[in-house]
Amino acid sequence: MMIHLRTPFLIQFQNPNPRLISPISTFFDLKTPPPPPPPPPYSFAPNTTTTTLSIPSLRSSSGQRRCFVHCCAAAAAADDDRRNSGEDGGGCTETDSDSGSEGLWGEIKEIVMFSGPATGIWVCAPLMRVIDTAVIGHGSSLELAALGPGTVLCDNLSNVFLFLSIATSNMVATAYAKRDKNEVQHHISILLFVGLTCGSLMLLFTRLFGSWALTAFTGAKNLHIIPVANTYVQIRSLAWPAVLVVWVAQSASLGMKDSWGPLKALAVATVLNAIGDILLCRVLGYGIAGAAWATMVSQVVAGYMMLQNLKKKGYNAFAISIPSPKELLDVLGLAAPMFVTVMAKVSFYILLVYCAASMGTYTMAAHQVMIQTFLTCTVWGEPLSQTAQSFMPEFLYGVKRDLHKARMLLKLLVTMGVVLGLGLGIIGTSIPWLFPNIFTPDPMVIQEMHKVLIPYFFALAVTPTTHSFQGTLLALREVNFLGLSMSGCFILGAILLMFFSSQGFGLPVCWYGLCGFQWARFFLGLQRLLSPNGILFSEDFSRYKVENLKAV
Repeated sequence: MMIHLRTPFLIQFQNPNPRLISPISTFFDLKTPPPPPPPPPYSFAPNTTTTTLSIPSLRSSSGQRRCFVHCCAAAAAADDDRRNSGEDGGGCTETDSDSGSEGLWGEIKEIVMFSGPATGIWVCAPLMRVIDTAVIGHGSSLELAALGPGTVLCDNLSNVFLFLSIATSNMVATAYAKRDKNEVQHHISILLFVGLTCGSLMLLFTRLFGSWALTAFTGAKNLHIIPVANTYVQIRSLAWPAVLVVWVAQSASLGMKDSWGPLKALAVATVLNAIGDILLCRVLGYGIAGAAWATMVSQVVAGYMMLQNLKKKGYNAFAISIPSPKELLDVLGLAAPMFVTVMAKVSFYILLVYCAASMGTYTMAAHQVMIQTFLTCTVWGEPLSQTAQSFMPEFLYGVKRDLHKARMLLKLLVTMGVVLGLGLGIIGTSIPWLFPNIFTPDPMVIQEMHKVLIPYFFALAVTPTTHSFQGTLLALREVNFLGLSMSGCFILGAILLMFFSSQGFGLPVCWYGLCGFQWARFFLGLQRLLSPNGILFSEDFSRYKVENLKAV
C-alpha cells in the first residue's frame, strides 16, 4: 500500500524581523495551534492513505518528541548560517543577545575611556581664563573690566578658527576609520600649514590693529580701559601661531580616538599658567601683563607637546605640506559652512560683551565673571560633541559600519547630556551665588552677578545636550544645516538683544538673550535629528541594515 505523507511543517513567522526573537520561537509557535496546512506542493505517489503531521501532534509520542528536537536543532543551525552569511557579506550582521550585549558594553567602555580625558582637555582652556579672572579680580576692578574686551579679542576671536579644528577632527576621523594611515598623515600636514598661516596673519593683524579694534569694541564710554586691555592683547598675540597649531594637533589626536596625549599637554600648560599668574601677578605685581605672559608661554609649551604626541603615534607632525587648489577647496567645502556657524556663535558672544560694556564698569566686570564661569561649565559638555565626531564616522563610513550602533550612541550621548546639564546647572549656579568672593570682593559687582542667576541656570542646563546634537550633525556632515540654523539664531537673537538692551533693562537682558539662543539651538538640532531624513528614522539607514537579508 502506497502511503502519501503530507508534512509541510507549518512555519509561522509572528514577527518578520528575526533579530528580535529567538530561532525556536520564530519557527515554531508552541502555544497556539497553527491553521490548517495548505495543499501539499509535492507527493511521492498517488494518494491512497494520508497521514498528516502537525506541530501540536508532536507531543503525543517519544518518537515525535525526538523529531521535534531534531527540527529545533535544524532551525537553530539554519539561523546560525544566516548570521554567518550576514557577517561575511559585510552588510547586515545578525548577532545573538549575549554577543550583542558584550559588544554594546564594549563600545560604552571605549566611549567612557575616551570622553573622560576629553573632558579634561576642554576644561583646561577656560580654567586658565578663570584663573586669570580670579587673580586679576583681587588686584584691580579696572584691570578686571579690561580683561573682558581683552579676552574677547584673544580668546573669543580665536574661536573664529574653530572651523579648522572641526575640519581636522572630521577629516582625520573619517580617514582613520578607513585604516588609511597615509591619508591621515596628509590631512595633518596640510591642515598644520593652514593653521600656521592663519595664526601668522592673526599675529600681524593684532600687532597693527589691536588698539583700534579695542577702541571700536569698547566705545567712547570706556576709553580709560583701552591702554590696559591693549597691553594684555599685544602680549597674548605672540602665541597666535601656537594656538592654532594646538587646535589642529589636538583635533587630529581626538579624531584618532586619543584623548590622553592632548590632556597631558594641556594639563602641563594649565599648571604653568597658574604658577605664572601667582608669581607674576601676586608676587611680582605685574598685574594684567603678568597674566598675559603666563598664558602666552603656557600656550607655546602646549603646542610643542601636542606635536610630540603626534610624533609618538607614528606621524610626522613637522612635515608641513602646502595644499593643492583642489585640496584647499575640499577643506573649504567642509570648513566654509562651519566658519559661518562659528562666526554666528562668536558674534553673539561678542555682542553680549558689547551690550554689557555699554552699561558701565561694574556691569561689565560682573558679566566678565559670569561669562567665564559659564564657559568653564559648558566645556564639560564638549566631550559629548567630540565623542560623536570621533566615533560616529566609524559606524557610518568605516570598515565596521553599524548604523544600529550609531543610533544607540546618539541616544547614549543625549541621556548623558541631560544628566550632565542638570548637574552643571546646579553646581555652576551655586558658585557665583554662594561663593562670589572667589572672583571679586566688590559688592557692586556681586550685586550685578546675582541678577542673572536664573537665565544663567537655564542656559547652562541645556548646553550639553545641544553639544551632543551638534557633534552628531557634524559627523553626518550636516554642515549646511548647522550654518543656516546658527545664522538664523544669531540674527533673531541680535535684533531682540539690541532692542531690549536699549530700553535700560540692564545685564539680565544679555543673559535672557543667551538663554534663548541656547534653547533655540537645542530645538533646531532636535527637530533635524527627529525628522524623517534624520539618523533616527531615515529609510536610507534602514536600507543598509536589511539589504543583505534577501540572500537569506
